[in-house]
Amino acid sequence: MKLNNMKYNDGAIKTKKRVGRGTGSGTGKTAGRGENGQKSRSGYSRKAGFEGGQLPLYRRIPKRGFSNARFKKEYAVVNLNDLNRFDEGMMITPEVLKECGLVKKELNGIKILANGTLEKKLNIKAHKFSIKAKEKIELVGGTIEVI
Repeated sequence: MKLNNMKYNDGAIKTKKRVGRGTGSGTGKTAGRGENGQKSRSGYSRKAGFEGGQLPLYRRIPKRGFSNARFKKEYAVVNLNDLNRFDEGMMITPEVLKECGLVKKELNGIKILANGTLEKKLNIKAHKFSIKAKEKIELVGGTIEVI
């Protein structure tokens, strides 16, 4: 078998219907689109759910159900590399973070994230810690306390 002898199977390729080509093709003039109306015009495309001007089904049916968005907890986040400004062995609490300006609002609590590296041994009190942050703090010799 050679590449120049390869052929598609019979019926595997259909010839494209060439519409609006005058005599012989059988699809001249209106090219199978009918006479008038929106669908016969060029550039026509209907949006999904369009019902010809009637109020669409997705707008007619009642919207109800439960959304958890109202009860979502947002935490003020602090990265590990931001904590390097404190002295070695210092106790870091939400009040201390607020005083130094790392946190503006406490929201639902403070969460310590593991971005950056911690170079000092610190004792940290916060509402939440990421797993990696716990590992990095304990690796340096610091302590963690969940409030």
